[in-house]
Amino acid sequence: QVQLVESGGGLVQPGGSLRLSCAASGSVFSIGAMGWYRQAPGKERELVAAMSGGGSTNYADSVKGRFTISRDLAKNTVYLQMNSLKPEDTAVYYCNIVVNRYNYWGQGTQVTVSS
Repeated sequence: QVQLVESGGGLVQPGGSLRLSCAASGSVFSIGAMGWYRQAPGKERELVAAMSGGGSTNYADSVKGRFTISRDLAKNTVYLQMNSLKPEDTAVYYCNIVVNRYNYWGQGTQVTVSS
């Protein structure tokens, strides 16, 4: 059994920063692609940032230059550093990791950007 556990969401003022973490636990034998998605109220879930198994990254245009995805394979963990946050970044953020060639999702963490 594999679980993804997210942490790091919360309330932050515009211009502030947050760091999200997502750790895979359980019977983890291999880690592949990793990514972060978000879903705002009334909108579809969208890709925010992704990292391939080889380490290449891609970002949504709306977060380029502000967000950074990284990983620590020794800890089976993916991170999302979010800087210069804007109210439009408010959403539930979900991590996604390919573990043992299967796709797993985190439980979601709320990020609210408001003054």
